[in-house]
Amino acid sequence: MRQRDIELKPNREHAACAFSLPTSSGSYPLKRVLDCALGGMLFILCLPLMAGTAIVVWLSLGLPLFFTQARVGAGMRVFTVAKFRTMTDARGPDGALLPDQMRQTVATSLLRRLRFDETPQLLAVLAGDMSMVGPRPLPMATIASFGDLGRLRSLVAPGMTGWAQVNGNTLLSDEEKIALDLWYVAHASPWLDARILLLTLKILVIGERINQGQLKVAKDFLLGHTCGQQPRMKMQ
Repeated sequence: MRQRDIELKPNREHAACAFSLPTSSGSYPLKRVLDCALGGMLFILCLPLMAGTAIVVWLSLGLPLFFTQARVGAGMRVFTVAKFRTMTDARGPDGALLPDQMRQTVATSLLRRLRFDETPQLLAVLAGDMSMVGPRPLPMATIASFGDLGRLRSLVAPGMTGWAQVNGNTLLSDEEKIALDLWYVAHASPWLDARILLLTLKILVIGERINQGQLKVAKDFLLGHTCGQQPRMKMQ
C-alpha cells in the first residue's frame, strides 16, 4: 500500500520541531464503496430500531427527538451531525449543565450504552460526510485545540466507530484518543476497518476496556513523529 508523508510547520506546542505523519492513501476509493453498501444495508435494517428509539426518547424526554451539532469532517469541512437526544438540559444553581449521568434517564442511558442514539448518523455516511470507520467527529473548537494534530486527524472522514472507540473510548484520556486516531489515519485499510467493526460488536456485548498493548503502540508511533515530544491538548 502506498503511503505519503504529510509535513506540517511547527506550532507553539512544537516550536522546535516540525513533524510528519505517514498516511495510507490506497484504500479510500474502495472505502467509499464499502461505506455506501454497508451504510445503506444497515440503515434499512435499523429503521425499526430507530422508530423504537424515537419512541423511547419521546416517552423519556419529550421533544425534540434529535440533538444536532456542527462537527468537522475530512479536510476540515464542517457538517451537521445528528443523533437521538439522550440528555436533558438540566442545570445546577450556578447555571452550569449538570454532569452527563445526572441528565440521563435509565432508558436513555441504555440507548447510549448500546449506541442506538447514533443510528441517525448512518444518513451522514450515505451522504459522504462520515464513514463507517474513522476518528469520531468532533466540534471545530476541539479540533482547533489540537493544533497541527487536529488537521492531521482530519485527513480522513470521521466514522461511526473508530480505533479509539474499540480500544478504551470513554476510559481514555484526550491525549490517548488522539494517539489512537492518528495511528488509524496512518494505517487505514479495508482489513483494519473490518477488524474495528467486529471489535465494535464485541464491545457492545462485553463493554469498554482499555487495550494497553494497542495504546502503547499508538503512543510510541505518535512520539516517533513528533520528535519525541508528548503533545498536550485541551478539550473544549
